Amino acid sequence: MDETEVLIAGAGPTGLVLALWLVRQGVKVRVVDRSEGPGTSSRAMAVQARTLELYRQLGLADEIVAGGLRNPAINLWAKGERRARLSFRDAGRELTPFPFVLIYPQDRHERVLVRHLEEAGVRVERSTELLGFEQDAGGVVARLRGPAGESVCNAAWMAGCDGAHSIVRHQLGTGFEGGTYEHTFYVADVDVTGPSANGEIHLSLEDGDFAALFAYDQRGSARLVGAVRDEEVRRGHDLAFDDVRQRAIGSLGLTIEKVNWFSTYRVHHRVAGHYRSGRVLLLGDAAHVHSPAGGQGMNTGIGDAVNLAWKLAHVLQGRAPDALLDTYEIERKAFARKLVETTDRAFSFVIAEGSFADFVRTRIAPLFASAAYGIEPVRAFMFRVLSQMGIHYPDSPLSAGSAGHVKGGERLPWTGHGGPDNHAPLSAIAWQVHVYGTVRPELAAWCARRGVALHQAGWCDACQAAGLARDAAYLVRPDTYVALADRDANPDALERYFAERGIRPT
Repeated sequence: MDETEVLIAGAGPTGLVLALWLVRQGVKVRVVDRSEGPGTSSRAMAVQARTLELYRQLGLADEIVAGGLRNPAINLWAKGERRARLSFRDAGRELTPFPFVLIYPQDRHERVLVRHLEEAGVRVERSTELLGFEQDAGGVVARLRGPAGESVCNAAWMAGCDGAHSIVRHQLGTGFEGGTYEHTFYVADVDVTGPSANGEIHLSLEDGDFAALFAYDQRGSARLVGAVRDEEVRRGHDLAFDDVRQRAIGSLGLTIEKVNWFSTYRVHHRVAGHYRSGRVLLLGDAAHVHSPAGGQGMNTGIGDAVNLAWKLAHVLQGRAPDALLDTYEIERKAFARKLVETTDRAFSFVIAEGSFADFVRTRIAPLFASAAYGIEPVRAFMFRVLSQMGIHYPDSPLSAGSAGHVKGGERLPWTGHGGPDNHAPLSAIAWQVHVYGTVRPELAAWCARRGVALHQAGWCDACQAAGLARDAAYLVRPDTYVALADRDANPDALERYFAERGIRPT
């Protein structure tokens, strides 16, 4: 019987990131996956700014960015004309070190994560299937079947990162409420030529049709997403690229030189009833699935992994009670529900049928988007939503206080545009206190006594623009969210914060 602290079922990006974060914090993990190797198709491809910020904590961001293509803008097309260009650089340059959407195919992405995990001493156990498990107050006993036959793994905790058809979720019986859209959609990796093959993102909206083009490089390699003609679906034959609707593709002025990979799928929108049952937790597509609108799926799974990893490490190391893990579901399920609702509305708008829907989609929406994007607060808001930097946990038991415009549960604002790079110290993956201005001696003494790193930066215009308060104390969680914002920088407030939650910061 093999022993480990955390058994991770599933070696997609969610499971791999969970393993990397746990290993970084000294946790013993075992990762199993039923596939023979990493994915060989691009699948998920958008890496959002918030994910890159989290990767920066692990020292991965530079390598991931170098391997992908920075998409600086989304172009909206209708009736064969480009109606709007929404620039990420304009919207995000003061908010994050990564003001773009990175297009990085999932197969390449996974290979980087696997290599870093192997460098940390953990090898993914391929062709190894989770057959079932039992759990009690002491841990989880999982039955596995691998190349050498069946075996048993004894783990303190188990993480189900095994996708939308999760065996872990099915055995827990937690439910997966939601539904499925009627339409059949396609995804294809293609080589294209034409005016839209310029390395940017393009969305074409037509009467009864849409197409989205995501460039992989500047040479015409791209991902194409759209709808299959309904009559072809009804015929029931094996679908091919010739069966897709062509109007929106033609409106982009594209010539398809080669189809390298093609697949069809139905879009689901579902959220698991619970993310935790005893010592078993669900993450990524095992916990939530939604439409591909906005490129949020993989990034949300990675966010789940980072949120859970530090909490699991604290519990395993005796630094927090078991109840800390309940905040994982509280924080991440609330976001997943909101995400499903948001992507559902966006997707329903894109695929809506009828003359009025066509008029709004092809005439009104591009004009509205272009005008709204010209307003700086709206532009910043839209970028925060797309980039996932707007994720916050206002109702979490771990969120408290406010100082300036920053509240507990919000991502620590970045001040690196015109000010100090206050995200650089976050690579420690540890509790820390940030002060922008003057540090009270009592606060410095408390941090030294408690072993909590104190980071001070001089007050500057960038600090004020970010919404921070001068001389206030911001207690930052290991996942870079503000746990406590205290205007008075009172060390007693920090001491109460930890005491009330039973957490030891070090």
